Amino acid sequence: MKKTIKFLLLATAFFAFSAYAKEKTIPLDDNSSILGKWKLTAEAAAKHKTKTPLSITWDFKKDGVLNTIATDARNRTGAMNINVKYSIEDGAIKKQFKPGIEKYETCRVTDKTEKTMILHCKFLYYFMER
Repeated sequence: MKKTIKFLLLATAFFAFSAYAKEKTIPLDDNSSILGKWKLTAEAAAKHKTKTPLSITWDFKKDGVLNTIATDARNRTGAMNINVKYSIEDGAIKKQFKPGIEKYETCRVTDKTEKTMILHCKFLYYFMER
């Protein structure tokens, strides 16, 4: 009986993990399709979770610089303007985590049209519009 229960638990775990589908990503060959200004309208822990509104602009420049302009939603401070490095590697965007620190995070494009894009970075999804 114990062997049967162990087998059933093991089989259930195997099928549960194999049923978990890997998220679809859109590989980037180069930065040509993301160049220009994108407004980050929201962020969320998952695509279907509650989205937190944002007021941030990302400007992907041709020379590998990502210019970020963020404004405080409560108008306590002025606009923050930061430049970080980015590149396209293995079909994904590798962007500098903080300016001046050579630590990078990988962001993969999960949905993209001419005017919208969803990026999945390490912990968050970013919802963007042109």
